Amino acid sequence: MVRNVHIDAVDAVPRPLIVMGHDYEDGCVLAPHRHRRGQLISGATGVIVLATSQGRWVMPPQRGLWIPPGIVHEVRMIGAVSTQSLYLEPGLAGGMPDRCQVVGLSPFMRSLMTKAMDVPVDYDPDSHAGALMALIHHELRQLPVLPLSLPFPGHAALAERCRDFLRRPTTHATIEAWSGALGLSRRAFTRLFRRETGLSFVEWRQQACLVAALPRLVAGEAVTTVALDLGYDNPAAFTTMFKRVLGAPPRAYLKRNA
Repeated sequence: MVRNVHIDAVDAVPRPLIVMGHDYEDGCVLAPHRHRRGQLISGATGVIVLATSQGRWVMPPQRGLWIPPGIVHEVRMIGAVSTQSLYLEPGLAGGMPDRCQVVGLSPFMRSLMTKAMDVPVDYDPDSHAGALMALIHHELRQLPVLPLSLPFPGHAALAERCRDFLRRPTTHATIEAWSGALGLSRRAFTRLFRRETGLSFVEWRQQACLVAALPRLVAGEAVTTVALDLGYDNPAAFTTMFKRVLGAPPRAYLKRNA
């Protein structure tokens, strides 16, 4: 029985669903690549930042990150990261999101993936291992999407503006400043922004600040420092936003996911 394969050989394994583990050092970057299969990646520690031409996603510990089949993506590790990756044949990806998404993983799902780590990649589909994989496939379609994605527009000038914003995100950015820079009326800009990203400008700005904040918080930076750098008037305002979106204030959220 084969218990593991090199990452480059994943697509050749003759099973519809396999689970593998990898260990990465802090700061490790996986250059842009793609898989024929869909991938659900999770990590017990550290933060994973994924970038594609469509946007950016930040995955905290104990969460999952779904990458549809064939999507070119770059991955950056913040902190030491031990991953569990589930690779799913494209034909089984029906019902999964058609774009990258950060998803919630229940304790039950995490335990299933941990157990699947001991399953040979050439398991018998009619065995107990095959039943385990079938259960995982069923649970995959129940995973809730979390607001930790940052879609990028296809519109070239707007996309460049979004990338510039991520280099120094601030909650003080305004529609008037962005629309003026692009030579658009406020109304034309808001319509364009929602059409291109699926979000309002204010929603996108908030998620951009959150995506920028999480890796810094996990790395140990003080909430006050991060909040003020992002333009919040005080840490309490940042904490209120953080709790509203992620369900807990920063310190409690990080402790719960440590």
